[in-house]
Amino acid sequence: MDAATNVTEQAPIEKPLALMNFSKRVMLKNVVMQSDGGISLVGQRLVIGGWVKSSRELKKEPLQPPVVIDNVVEPKVVSCAEVLQSRIPFFKSIIKVFGGGDHHIRNKLTAVVKQPQLYTSILQINDGSCIPNLQVLVDSTLVPPSQVMPSGVCILIEGILQQQSVQGKQVIELKAEKIVHLGTVDQDKYPLSKKRVPLDMLRDNSAHFRPRTKTVASVMRIRNSLSQSTHTFFQNHGFVEVQVPIITTTDTEGSSKKFQVTTLLETGHRIDKKPRDSLRNLMDAVEEKSKKVEELQRNESNKEAFHAARQDLQQTTELASQFERTRKRRSTEMIIEVPKLNFSEDYFSHKTFLTVSGRLHLESYACALGNVYSFGPRFQAEKTDSTKSMPEMWMVELEMAFSHIEDAIECADTLLKFMCTSVLNNCAEDIMFLSKRVDKTLVDRLQKMTMNSSEKISYTQAVDILKKVTQKKFHVQVQWGNPLTEEHESYLADIEFKRPVVIYNHPKEIRPFYARLNNDGKTVASFDVVVPKVGTLIKGSQNEERLATLNGRMEELGLRGNEYEWCKDLRRHGTVKHSGFSLVFDRLVLYATGLNDVRDAVPFPRSCGKAFN
Repeated sequence: MDAATNVTEQAPIEKPLALMNFSKRVMLKNVVMQSDGGISLVGQRLVIGGWVKSSRELKKEPLQPPVVIDNVVEPKVVSCAEVLQSRIPFFKSIIKVFGGGDHHIRNKLTAVVKQPQLYTSILQINDGSCIPNLQVLVDSTLVPPSQVMPSGVCILIEGILQQQSVQGKQVIELKAEKIVHLGTVDQDKYPLSKKRVPLDMLRDNSAHFRPRTKTVASVMRIRNSLSQSTHTFFQNHGFVEVQVPIITTTDTEGSSKKFQVTTLLETGHRIDKKPRDSLRNLMDAVEEKSKKVEELQRNESNKEAFHAARQDLQQTTELASQFERTRKRRSTEMIIEVPKLNFSEDYFSHKTFLTVSGRLHLESYACALGNVYSFGPRFQAEKTDSTKSMPEMWMVELEMAFSHIEDAIECADTLLKFMCTSVLNNCAEDIMFLSKRVDKTLVDRLQKMTMNSSEKISYTQAVDILKKVTQKKFHVQVQWGNPLTEEHESYLADIEFKRPVVIYNHPKEIRPFYARLNNDGKTVASFDVVVPKVGTLIKGSQNEERLATLNGRMEELGLRGNEYEWCKDLRRHGTVKHSGFSLVFDRLVLYATGLNDVRDAVPFPRSCGKAFN
């Protein structure tokens, strides 16, 4: 065996990058997130796809100087210049015959053959799998720079990885050899053409483009990680997932504002408060008077009537314009007339609503399966300017049989620590990016959540602490029996204790009817977990298992409908002490990303007056 053969056998075999499942491309994360920056992948051929984040153009130097042909006869290739040069004596003789001998004629022709100017488009590509971009070089011979350089262009490229030849942030780059797909953009209308577009502008007008920004992409990856860790936690602790209904006949909170679901409003119709002055009537009058003016104009015998009719038409037209402007400015000029609804004729034959909470439904499964949880959207029709609430919020809810309020509090604390630890481990790159871009205290806050225990105080103690505050004036006066506002909660978590606070034993009037009544008859076995910057993240309680007490609470709130009979049946047949809580998942994303507005923490936010997409 010779030396060459021996070297070949000992050379390491390059293992190609794995392709994405169901796609013949390589995820950028597997290229740029290598421990060595990807230098070990140099020489590999692969297909990558993504969107152009930024670009620049590089003028390429010609490989050789322009070819100059100067009376040189090539043995094999005869150029046009050479043909002309060979015919110069013939042209001279013709010109002399016609008297053109005095004109100066060049004795030789020089032809310069210029090579076309070439450019290299230097693209920063990202496919949404990670923070860093991959630098891609695309020659103008493959595709014109004007088609690939605008921000937002989607491109699928086949090429070879090489060490960086043009200065950039990565140690490797992709030299494009084939353009597999190209999705161009209208740069004048593309909303992300400008750098650092404010999140609120994207939220309201271009929600479908938001995930292409680095900030929103990081938020969504963190949201995904938190979602996965939620299921992992419960599955590891023996919980069973149960999907609760979104449409329900039960008001689970007892006093909340709900979205009603019905098909009967199709019979409603729109009318005006002033039908005589309605826009339709005025437009009909304008049309009729226009015809009259035209008729009088043709009959020139009655000029006075013509001028009067034309003046009347002008006044009516102006009145119609004023009415239209007023109607747009004051929508209260229009009302909806809805007949009395007979819900027995509705789709479900009952009043139905979008669910506010799934805890009552989870009760029934907890009384059979033990520990259960649900993860899904919940709805409240509260009109609020709070940046921590929306009409559609995703909730993590659970119920545990044979448990007390102390068990629920412990479970909530363990869950939060697990999820924060998970996101720190799995999304370190995104967390660091957001800590620089959004909130410098983000990493420290998440780490404190994983290491420190929460402060536990009763509602009465919280009120006493807030009443003694002198250095800050609250907009809403603190009073026992009233709910704590966001301002009160923020003071307790951010200033007083500087860590998560568990507030328990609230007045029964401000808690759901199913919360277990305490021995004092004034408070219930409920709790809130309040965290810095975000406020209330978790609301929970031990539920009332005593039928007589539950009936009394429902009587106090006027909840006498048959829609609660199934809830009472659980107390009649095999009752069990149980507890649980609801975690506002969107607020947890807010906490884990450092954002200030919960609408930026969800893929497609809904708010009062706005439901884009």
